[in-house]
Amino acid sequence: MKLKKKRKSVRMRGSRTHGWAMKKHKGSGNVGGKGMAGAGKRAAQKKTKILNLEHYFGKRGMKGKRKMTKIINVGDIEKNISNMIAGGEAKKSGDAIEVNLPDYKVLGGGELTLKLILHANSVSKSAREKIEKRGGKII
Repeated sequence: MKLKKKRKSVRMRGSRTHGWAMKKHKGSGNVGGKGMAGAGKRAAQKKTKILNLEHYFGKRGMKGKRKMTKIINVGDIEKNISNMIAGGEAKKSGDAIEVNLPDYKVLGGGELTLKLILHANSVSKSAREKIEKRGGKII
């Protein structure tokens, strides 16, 4: 006579269903799966759920890529003006310096002492005031 019986989970290793039928005793009742699992070809029991969901079928996501605008302050332009002239982004024209920044939005942070002619994508109100106060202009 055996004194200690092996547990069922140990005896049923490798049997896949552990002595029960295929669908029962799997959790979530007898439906077979949780949530919307198995809502494929013949999901009659889940049809009301599917039809009430607005975006169940089809692809979703971003339509296009957003273009990120680079930003720079007026004070940073003045600090880096020598590098910009060397790099070809700026050049001297008369008593002013012409700066070409087509991908940038210029903000009004920092101090400005130079006369600038600025080519930029967009300019903030405070940056416009500072540039025009020094006799510069924005194109």
